[in-house]
This record gives sequence, C-alpha cells and structure tokens, in this order.
Amino acid sequence: MSTAAFHISSLLEKMTSSDKDFRFMATSDLMSELQKDSIQLDEDSERKVVKMLLRLLEDKNGEVQNLAVKCLGPLVGKVKEYQVEAIVDTLCANMRSDKEQLRDIAGIGLKTILSELPPAATGSGLASSVCRKITGQLTSAIAQQEDVAVQLEALDILSDMLSSSPAMENLTVTILQALRGVAACPRPCSQLGAPLGAFHASLLHCLLPQLSSPRLAVRKRAVGALGHLAAACSTDLFVELADHLLDRLPGPRAPASPAAIRTLIQCLGSVGRQAGHRLGNHLDRLVPIVEEFCNVDDDELRESCLQAFEAFLRKCPKEMSLHVPNITSLCLQYMKHDPNYNYDSDGEEEQMETEDSELSEQESEEYSDDDDDMSWKVRRAAAKCMAALIGSRPDLLLDFHRTLAPALIRRFQEREENVKADVFGAYIVLLRQTQPLKGWLAAVEEPTQAGSSLHMLRGQVPLVVKALQRQLKDRSVRARQGCFSLLAELAGVLPGSLAEHMPVLVSGIVFSLADRSNSSTIRMDALAFLQGLLGTEPAEAFHLHLPTLLPPVMACVADPFYKIAAEALLVLQELVRALWPLGQPRALDPEPYVGEMSAATLARLRATDLDQEVKERAISCTGHLVGHLGDRLGDDLQPTLLLLLDRLRNEITRLPTVKALTLVAASPLQLNLQPILAEALPVLASFLRKNQRALRLATLAALDALAQSQGLSLPPPAIRAVLAELPALLSESDMHVAQLAVDFLATVTQAQPASLAEVSGPVLAELLRLLRSPLLPAGVLAAAEGFLQALVGTHPPCVDYTELISLLTAPVYEQDTDGGPGLHKQVFHSLARCMAALAATCPQEAAGTAGRLVCDARSPHSSTGVKVLAFLALAEVGQVAGPGPQRELKAVLLEALGSPSEDVRAAASYALGRVGAGNLPDFLPFLLGQIEKEPRRQYLLLHSLREALGAAQPDSLKPYVEDIWALLFQRCEAAEEGTRGVVAECLGKLVLVNPPFFLPRFRKQLAAGRPHTRSTVITAVKFLISDQPHPIDALLKSHVAIKGGC
Repeated sequence: MSTAAFHISSLLEKMTSSDKDFRFMATSDLMSELQKDSIQLDEDSERKVVKMLLRLLEDKNGEVQNLAVKCLGPLVGKVKEYQVEAIVDTLCANMRSDKEQLRDIAGIGLKTILSELPPAATGSGLASSVCRKITGQLTSAIAQQEDVAVQLEALDILSDMLSSSPAMENLTVTILQALRGVAACPRPCSQLGAPLGAFHASLLHCLLPQLSSPRLAVRKRAVGALGHLAAACSTDLFVELADHLLDRLPGPRAPASPAAIRTLIQCLGSVGRQAGHRLGNHLDRLVPIVEEFCNVDDDELRESCLQAFEAFLRKCPKEMSLHVPNITSLCLQYMKHDPNYNYDSDGEEEQMETEDSELSEQESEEYSDDDDDMSWKVRRAAAKCMAALIGSRPDLLLDFHRTLAPALIRRFQEREENVKADVFGAYIVLLRQTQPLKGWLAAVEEPTQAGSSLHMLRGQVPLVVKALQRQLKDRSVRARQGCFSLLAELAGVLPGSLAEHMPVLVSGIVFSLADRSNSSTIRMDALAFLQGLLGTEPAEAFHLHLPTLLPPVMACVADPFYKIAAEALLVLQELVRALWPLGQPRALDPEPYVGEMSAATLARLRATDLDQEVKERAISCTGHLVGHLGDRLGDDLQPTLLLLLDRLRNEITRLPTVKALTLVAASPLQLNLQPILAEALPVLASFLRKNQRALRLATLAALDALAQSQGLSLPPPAIRAVLAELPALLSESDMHVAQLAVDFLATVTQAQPASLAEVSGPVLAELLRLLRSPLLPAGVLAAAEGFLQALVGTHPPCVDYTELISLLTAPVYEQDTDGGPGLHKQVFHSLARCMAALAATCPQEAAGTAGRLVCDARSPHSSTGVKVLAFLALAEVGQVAGPGPQRELKAVLLEALGSPSEDVRAAASYALGRVGAGNLPDFLPFLLGQIEKEPRRQYLLLHSLREALGAAQPDSLKPYVEDIWALLFQRCEAAEEGTRGVVAECLGKLVLVNPPFFLPRFRKQLAAGRPHTRSTVITAVKFLISDQPHPIDALLKSHVAIKGGC
C-alpha cells in the first residue's frame, strides 16, 4: 500500500469515531489531501472515500456535514466518472428526503459538484452525464413532489445550471455552452449540446406549471429558470414559451388572480432580460396587453409591467419604436404616482430656501411607516424604465429634453430615497446622452446654438440647481451623494455652467464637509465633487468663496482617516493649480491663504507614520504649492525644499518626490534651489541605475527641468556624475528612456558645454549606435537632431562639424569597403535627417556639404548605400544649400531615376520632390514637363510630385494648381493601379491647398468621370482625413454624404 493510500485509510478509520472532534479533524485532513495536485487514489481508496463522505453527509454534527460537502468539490477531479455519477445519484435521492437538513446538504453538494466539473474542451464526458442525471431527476422531483421545500431546492439548482452567474465560472464554460445551443451561444457549442438539448422540452414543460404554484417562492424561482432557459432553447420551444405566456394573460377586465397575472408579466420581463433579441417578433402583440394592465389598480402589477417595459427597451429598442410614445406617457404618469402624499404643500417652503432639513426628515418618517404603501415601487420602476428609454433612443434626445427633463427635475423632491436615487440616475443618463461626441465627424454643437440639446440643457441648469438646493443639505447621506453625482455629470457635459450658482454649491459642499455625524463617505464625495468643479468652472467663480471653502478643506487635510486626508490634499493641490495658474497674472492675492495652506501641507509632509497614499499626496501637493506660490512662502521655502530632499532619499517616497521636484524646477517663478542641488543631483544620478522604469523616466524629466531652469548654477561635479550614467540609457531596448536622455543631453550642452566635453566621447558613441537602429521612432530622432545641433552650435563647438558629419556617415562608407551587412532603409533616413539638422545649424557649411553629396551621388565608384544616403541627405540639405548646387542637382537626379537599383531610384525620386519644394519656380515646371515627356518614368516622377506637394507651402503652390490638376486627371485612367494610387495621393494633397475651390470639383468628377477616375477620386478622399484637426474638416463633412451616395 502506498504512503498516500495508507494515510487516507487512517483518516477514514478516524471518520468512524464516535467523537465528533475526531470526525471533524479527519475530514479536514482529507480535505487538505484532496486539494493537493499530487494525490492519486487507487480504485479501492476511491470507493471507500466516496462511501465515507456520503455517510458523513448524514452526520449528526452540522460542522462535520458542512466539511464533508465541501470535500465533494476537489473529490470530483480525483475519482473516476462512475464514482461521480454515484455521488450525484445519492444526492438527488437525498433531495427527496423528508429531513430538511439533509435536503439542504444535498442541494449544496450538487451545486458544488456542478461548479467543479471539468470543461468539455478537455474531452471529458463527465459534465454531460452528470447534467443528464441531475436534469432528469430534478425535473421529475419538481413535477411529482408535493413538498414545496423540495421544489424550491430543485428549482434553485436548475436555475444555477441555466444561468451564467460569476459564481459558476466553470459551469459557464461547460454546461452553459451546451444549454444555450448553437444559435444563442457566442462560443462554439461543446459536446454537451446534444444530450442536454434534449432536456429543454422536458424542462419547459416542468417549469411552466410551477408558474401557477400557490407559493410565491416557487413562482419566483420558476420565473428565473424560464428566463435562462429562453436564452438557450430552440426557436420552436421559445415560440411555445412565448405563446403560452401570452395566451395565459387574460384581458384587464377578465376575472383573474392578480398574483397569476403578476407572475406571467414577471416571467415575460425575465425572458426579455435574458433573451430579448428573440422576443422582438412578439412585442407588437405583447406590449398593448401589458399597457392595459398598467391601468389596473394594483401597484405591484404596475411595477411588474414597468419592469417588463424596461427590459424590452434595453433589449429590443428597434422593435419598441412604435410603442415609445405610449411608454413615455406611462412613465410620466407613474413617476409621480404617490397617492398618499401631497407635494404641493411644500411649495412655499421651497421658495423660502430654508436650510432647516429637519422638516424633510420628519416628513419621511411620517409617511414611511405605512407598510401597505407600495406606490414607491411603481415610481422607482417608472424612473428605471425612463432611464432605459433615454439610453436606448439617442435619436429622440431633443424630445426627451422637452418632455422628460422637466418631469425628472420636478421629481427631485421625491420623498423616498430609493426612488430619488433612480430619478437622479435617469437624469444622469440624459446628461450622458447629451455629452458631445469626440472626433472630426462628430456634430459640433455650441451650447448657445438655439434648438440644440446643449442649448436646451443650459436652460435647465437654473431649475436643476434650484431643485437640488434643499437636497444638498438633506439629512440623508444618500440624497446628497446623488446630488453630487448629478452635478458632477452636469459640470462635465457643460463646463462653466455652474459658475453663477456657486453660492448654492459652496454652501452644500461646506455642509457635507462639516458633517461628522455619519460615515466619512459623504465628505469624500463632497471633496471629489469640489475637485471636479475646480477643473470645469472658471477660477474667478471661486474667488469670493475661498474664505468659506478653505477652512473645512484644511480640516479634512488634518483628518485622522487617511482616505479623507488624501482626498483633501488632492483638492488643495487642484485649488492651488486652478486659482493661481502658472504663467498667468494672479487675479487673486494668495497672501491671506498661503500660510494656512503651507502649514497644513507641511504638517502632513513631516509626519512619518502616515498611509502611503497620504504621503504621496502630501508630496505632490507640496510640489504644486512651491511651484505655484513658492515666491510667497518666504522663510518656509528652504525648510520645505529640505523636507523634499529628505523624502527623495526615502525609497518609498522617492518617485512622487522626483515628480514634485520636476514641478518646482519647471516653475516660471525661477526659485532658488541652491540649498538642495549639490545633494539632490547625486541622488537623482543613482536613480538612473535603478530597474524601476517609471523612476528613470521621472528622474530624466526632473534633470532636464533642473538643467533648463538652473543652468550654470548646477554644480559641475554633480552634473558630470549624472552624465556618466547616460551612455547606458542610450539603448534601443527602451526608446522612451533614450529620448528623454537625449533631450537632457541637448539641454546640458547648451547650459554647461564644458561639463559635456569630458564625457562626449562615450555619449556620442552610444548615440551614433542608436541612430543605426531600424526601430528608431520619430521622437528619439528629433531629440538626437537637437542634441547634435547643440554640439556644433556652442561657442566653441563641443565637436567639429566636419568630424561629426564623418562620424555620422562612417557606417555607410565603411560598409562599402569591408563588405559588411547592409543597413536598414530607415537608418539612411535617420542619418540624412541628422546631416540636414547639422547643415541648418552651420549654414556656411551647407553648400560644401551639398557639393560633396552631389559628387558622391554622381561618382560611378560609389556604392548603392552611399548613393542612397547622398540623395536622401540632398533632399534635406538641398533646401538650405543655395541655388548653385540645386541647378546641378537636376541632371544628377534625372540620371539616377534610370539607375538599375530600385533603392537609388526611390531615393532620387524623393530628393527631386523635396528639393523642388524649396524652389518651386525652377523645379515644379521642370517636373511637370518631365512627367509629360517621360511616360516610362511616370511612376517615379509622380512620387516626386507627391513629395513636393506635401513639403511646399500652400500659398506658393497656388499659381501652379490648375496645371497640376489637369495633369493628374489625365493620369487617373492609367492602366497600373499603383500609378492611380500615387495620383490619388497627389490629388488629396492638392485639394488641401484650397479646399473650398477643389471639393466641389471633386463632386463633379464623381458624377461625370469615368470609372477609374471616380475610383481614384474616392481613394483621394482618404488622404484628406488626418488624425489632427484641419480646416478642411468642416467642409469635408458636408461632402461626405454626397460622396458616399455616389
């Protein structure tokens, strides 16, 4: 006998002990063994374990029973299939027991086994056989058993099998796949589909009679199970289910049990929620019946009807289109259905704008004692249905603003908290639907445009604020939270709309911040709302209210609860940023407030026993305070900087401190940071060696900001220590880090060229290696250009111009001599851009550089790589080299267009267009003439024209647009598709020169042009659309429909 089998055997022996503690401990040990992946049971051990656990399910001790049923889960994966089936048979038999406790344990056991079944994708047929057994026996139990408790437990298990709840994740992958069937299941149907699909009919016929059960609990479970079954069954069974429910619904005047009608409508709503897409064909027959039942004097029935409408609207918005007016009327009618309360009596009190909220509390208590009042459920269902209506029909937004919005605003006075929350939720849905879309094709609506939804919403703002004025000081925390959520959404949709109502809002915020009688949630919500308000409303709106707002915010900063303190520090940071923005005149004198803000922030910054979030927020807030108001801190500035230096040395707080120092260094206040520079720079240099990428990025940004602001004040030894760490960062393994490192190098080169001279060799070597990377992004290339320009632009230059050009081009020229592997095409473009940047910095050298490049391009001894680099560099350098080399270039470039090398031809074509863009009067007529004369080189010459159109200034092109337009349309019928594609791109760039003039002509070509011409014009539209906003966007939108129609 193996060790595991012997151990299991000893545990089984202990489970037979008369001592319940022995049995409990042995079962617990067995649970631990079964959870081990390495455990292997032989056939005899399997049989004994299964037998013992089934015996313990009937143990007299409840704790042993509970532990035994938990063991069934891991046991499923350890025993053979026939043992699992034996367990299922026993549990199903126990489900019919007279003992309630045994039935409960059996139900839990079945659910546990279902959750642990292996997925069908593993090839196991266990799930199929188990589900067949469970379904067959449970449907029989539901149909034949008279005991309601057995029916309830069986319905629960069937509902779990048919549902896709998160608690049954494994079941979702196995059983749910099969039960939903091929038509309804988004995943491939598993091998369980055939055996379980056969039970759908028996399930349906078993569940339908339970809708007439006298027990409410049975009816509810049957409704849930039928809803899940509707999503999985075949079309024929679904039609049978829908017809059954509709046929059983009597007319509103026919005698029928209210409970039966409610159950049928609730079942229809459940089917709509789970399988609404399948119910669409039955809605024309169903909706009028449900509408009539809304008029029956039964609040529970009305609630069920409105809940069904909500499900239909969410799942079948298109099919519900014809019924929207009637449902809207029903929602408006029943959202104010409150027969036990007269809201008009509060009108005078609302006008008085009293701050006494005790009256509203007394009113709620007075009317909430009536347990028979079910009208609040009707109002809640109407509000939810209205939210579904608004969310599903954005095309009716203007109508909703006219009809639903005023009704919702009036219902803000709702006395029942649950209903009020849903009324707020419906209005928030309306706000989100009104939110303008982003993107160039979005319809741009101005809030002042009459008739627009934003204009209508702006007119509602005073009514909303007035309706919420009393709610903001309500005793109910939930009501105030709803107010803050709604107002935050409103401020996001219409920024600046709440500025004139700031007195009301500030009063409500202060009331909640001072409220310590309830949980801290309301204060956090008030702080979050204030933070959002500071970002959407103009700063001037807060000036008069700052003396009122600041004390409670400061009190929250000092609050002992870390979440409130962290949120308050964030608000204080936003307050400083919004009221005293950088680079703008200060409209508000900070002197009365800066001392209090500084004291509160420094108190949090000095404390060492704080939560991590509070520490980080305090450091960030200090950075904003020093960066925005450092010139007003006076004697507190140096202690604050020293505190930041101390936090910089702390491993836990170093990252937020680096970001805070970046803010301080980048401040236009030009603060004196000498007290900390000598010590901070070596610490920052050490961060560049850390593996934490975010820390390296933040450190490089901070160093760049310090170099820009402090310049010559930086200690040279400390700068050299930082520069020594940079070569390792110039690697293609992390291009973002490399870009920031090169940016910092460029800044240091301009600020302290002497410091760079000592380390320029290693740095330059790594940079040149980086430029040879084919993965070089545009941002790193631009940073490298700036650094190289700084190297030759200093006086005296750190590196000689000629030497630097030689270093850049060495890989290409050395490749010619040693026969090494070829460089990637992107490398030639990168090197050419760098050469052009150097030539632009030293214009006196540009002509000589261009001359040498022309010689290299013309020389028959030059390799392909040298010629490609020469042409690409000439494309950039030629524009600043003067007219002499440009005249010579024409012949060289035309000759190169006939080169046997495709790379040389492409580079020459590119250079011809780029050089021509800098001298249009000379090159453009020449280029157009060559296109006419040289049909064999037409493709390359069109590429040159494309480059010229893209690089030239639009105004300089206007004298030539007609000639170019005529030439391009002559070639729209070219036989080669590639040529037509280049023509389309040229047309797109040409239209951008004068959109109002050319877009109408595009229309004519679409209507009258030949097929290839129309195809080319349509392709050209693609090149009119850019990621960034462009003046053509507004014109293009008016033509898109016409082009699409053609």
